[in-house]
Amino acid sequence: MDAVELALFVARTQAVCDEMGVVLRRSALSPNIKDRLDYSCALFDHAGALYAQAAHIPVHLGSMAFAMGDLVRRFDWRPGDVVMLNDPFLGGTHLPDVTVIVPVFGAEGLLLGFAANRAHHADIGAERPGSMPMSASLEEEGVLIPPMLLLRQGRVTEGAERIFSALGADVAAQDAVPDWQRDPALADFAAQVSSAVLGAQLMTDLASTVGGSTAFGAAVDGLNDWAARLAQSALAELPAGCFVAEDALDGALGAPIALAVAITVDHGAEGTHVVVDFAGTTQQLEDANLNCPLPVAAAAVFYALRALMPAGTPAVAGAFEAVEIRAPEGCLVNAQRAVAVAAGNVETSMRIVDVVLRALADACPRSIPAAAQGTMNNIAMGQRGVHEWDYYETLAGGHGGHAHGPGLSARHAHMTNTLNTPVESLESHYPLRIERYALRRGSGGKGVHRGGDGIERSYRFLEPAEVTLLTERRRSGPWGLDGGAAGAAGAQFLNEVPVDGRAEFSAKAGDLLTVCTPGGGGWGASEETD
Repeated sequence: MDAVELALFVARTQAVCDEMGVVLRRSALSPNIKDRLDYSCALFDHAGALYAQAAHIPVHLGSMAFAMGDLVRRFDWRPGDVVMLNDPFLGGTHLPDVTVIVPVFGAEGLLLGFAANRAHHADIGAERPGSMPMSASLEEEGVLIPPMLLLRQGRVTEGAERIFSALGADVAAQDAVPDWQRDPALADFAAQVSSAVLGAQLMTDLASTVGGSTAFGAAVDGLNDWAARLAQSALAELPAGCFVAEDALDGALGAPIALAVAITVDHGAEGTHVVVDFAGTTQQLEDANLNCPLPVAAAAVFYALRALMPAGTPAVAGAFEAVEIRAPEGCLVNAQRAVAVAAGNVETSMRIVDVVLRALADACPRSIPAAAQGTMNNIAMGQRGVHEWDYYETLAGGHGGHAHGPGLSARHAHMTNTLNTPVESLESHYPLRIERYALRRGSGGKGVHRGGDGIERSYRFLEPAEVTLLTERRRSGPWGLDGGAAGAAGAQFLNEVPVDGRAEFSAKAGDLLTVCTPGGGGWGASEETD
């Protein structure tokens, strides 16, 4: 392909991912997917290398890209197959994130690659409503789905039937897909399958238009080569050397939990090579769920480095071939089975971005912003019994100020790219009422360019509920850069009484929960920060 043809190919593959996302959103029933947009779609080649993705959620996409090669080698793929999984130690992230994979075959019958999506399920079978408990082991977090066939040549497998039964669905193995798709408990699974099947069909059609399987493979190779050249041009701008940083998670009840990184940039004869080493990071935790599987840590690293590349650089396998990630086995960011990981995917991943960006700030100070809110502010709630419901959302906060302007306010940052649940949707689906939803004015750090402000969101419980909070940046605010002040730390209150950032409690009808999210750090010393 020449440059114009390659640009068109890139646009068409990205459009397929966008179309997959539209189908998933409009087919799903849960507010978590159709309103919050907690899902991601991507395409992979026959070996599992990423070559296209939609602008969805970085922690989903980067972790899929890191793990897909091992996943696709597990199966003898046939037309009509669908694989699902959520096992964090076999290619997943945490149990609520379920991945669905469909093979793509060309007109000649050759395996061209895979269409995949990942979506967050608010109920994945944990005892605590919302399936984001303050867990101490993986088994407390819900139903574990190893990489397995959901459909084999169009038929629901017995293994999938057992998983669906464990999730409360009433499904018997059927010859026809529509029979299981009609179960409301499986609506989001069905939406994921429909999305991935559509992606596979569109890629088969695209392969035919570009000249068949061989031409399609050459186009994918050309796309990755182009991305690698763009990435090399950006990485070559970094000064050679080793850049280090340390940060700490709030932790649970004990001392803060250390994150350490050393980023080594080497300009060799064959190009620039970047090593990101997490030696010195705390060992995995046996009594908390902040542990992070290596694919999630890799997603955070890829995201941070991708931000330094030209805007048009495709976030595909070729863009990251010069990046090597090292993490001691059994440390917090390379956790081993079967420790708890529910918050590692959402909270630890955010703080990995923070520590990597802080190290890169020494290499390219005017390209790196101050710290964003550093948390997804996870709120899970609901009730078990006659009137059973599960609710989960993450909340926006402040972005860090930077050399070119102030940070954004009331926006999700870094590893999440979702929305808050719209008030109208939340109140129509759940026994809750939002009594305040506003900017947390003044929470951004002071500086030449201020950090963005967080938000305040208050929930009035109309019925009793069990609540779980998994948050970070409650003990120290997001750091500023170049003399800028830190943003305000987050806080939360039940009936105006402070609640810890990691907490489980029962709420009564009439209780009011208020969550105040962190502001971003400020950039640059000013009279305000002196």
